[in-house]
Amino acid sequence: MNTYNYQISLSYQQILELVKQLPYEDKAKLGKELAKETIDNRLSRLLNSFKTNELSQQEIDSEVETVRTELYAKKKNS
Repeated sequence: MNTYNYQISLSYQQILELVKQLPYEDKAKLGKELAKETIDNRLSRLLNSFKTNELSQQEIDSEVETVRTELYAKKKNS
């Protein structure tokens, strides 16, 4: 079986008209895929905004251990 790939340019309006012709189940699947892609993009942007070269993993681990120790001491004294 031969498969061929074609590329066509469609406007937003043309795509919208095609989507309107889909059965409800396919529209729901398409909606889920679009939502997943949007969430993935937002999460990637969020994670990238927290990236820094100013802190090493060792510094982060050290600070986390310090805070945990302080919290444990407070809980023990309560």
